[in-house]
Amino acid sequence: MKLMIIKKTDLAKALEKIRKSYSLTGPVKDKDGHIFRSLQKDELPDLDYDMTRLSPKAVVFPQAEPLFALRYEQGDKTKPVLEETVSQDLPRAMVGIRPYDAKALHLLKLNFDTPEFKDPYFIQKFEALTLVGLAENHPGRTNFSTSCGTGPFDESYLDILLIDTGNEYIGKILTEKGEAFAACDGWTPAEVPSLEEKLAKMKTQAEAEIESRIDFSHIREVGIKDLYDAPFWKDLAFACINCSTCTFACPTCWCFDIQDETGKDKGLRLRLWDSCMADLYSAHASGHNPRSEGWQRFRNRFMHKLKYFTDKYNQGIMCVGCGRCISLCPAHIDIRKICDTLNQKEAS
Repeated sequence: MKLMIIKKTDLAKALEKIRKSYSLTGPVKDKDGHIFRSLQKDELPDLDYDMTRLSPKAVVFPQAEPLFALRYEQGDKTKPVLEETVSQDLPRAMVGIRPYDAKALHLLKLNFDTPEFKDPYFIQKFEALTLVGLAENHPGRTNFSTSCGTGPFDESYLDILLIDTGNEYIGKILTEKGEAFAACDGWTPAEVPSLEEKLAKMKTQAEAEIESRIDFSHIREVGIKDLYDAPFWKDLAFACINCSTCTFACPTCWCFDIQDETGKDKGLRLRLWDSCMADLYSAHASGHNPRSEGWQRFRNRFMHKLKYFTDKYNQGIMCVGCGRCISLCPAHIDIRKICDTLNQKEAS
């Protein structure tokens, strides 16, 4: 690991050099808070943000993604032509991603890059991505990321970690990708012995500010049927209006739908975000819906997050503790309380 010091006054000039080699994505302010999106020429990431409204997963798993286009050669419908969507020319760097969101991208990879199935659209974007993280000096009240195998200073899933120390950023170069990114600007490692001690203290202070904790250590011990048939689901779901806000805000949700849009002599196949909380999500072509009641869809979502994923992947729960679903839920449903309820269920 190497350390470097970047003055805030030099950041714009540094990123301008980097744009020659990377497409940049970062947090920017809009009318409703902050979002992650591609940075336009001369546009800087706003690194003074707390938490983006939506997670940055759309960089590798877009909300609406063209998979391929269809056209007819010279209008002849007997000669259909399929065309792949155009991939980006430059590698992409995500500047300012929080450590918990970086972990979420790797959890998504468990679904889109498996030994049995490899999604070329996701993999291409993921492998071309350099993650330049931003430590969170003061985590929000709904943050419980330290309970989910990450944290405000977690380096595990990043290529570079930036730490805001006031007038400058201290950068930790963690991988070869990180070294390549830093080299594009000519950033050089800084040998300051006191930096490590300072950063360790900042990390301890930030983690101490996270008062919220969850425990899911017993969930794996309980059988799926025991949890599925537990009597508490209707009570837990009582306030839920199935609006899908939690699924769209969540950095680890990966449900999608495939739709075709057609015109006179052309068409487009799209992959679109979907939500298991929607009543049509599990509806069969016959008209039967095995999860026709809202509480059943609620149960399916949290069983997937807290039980199915845990049993299948042995990676903990399908949650990184960002707290978006808690702060954005109009019914004030709290995943921490649901996790605690499941964790207290005794195996039969």
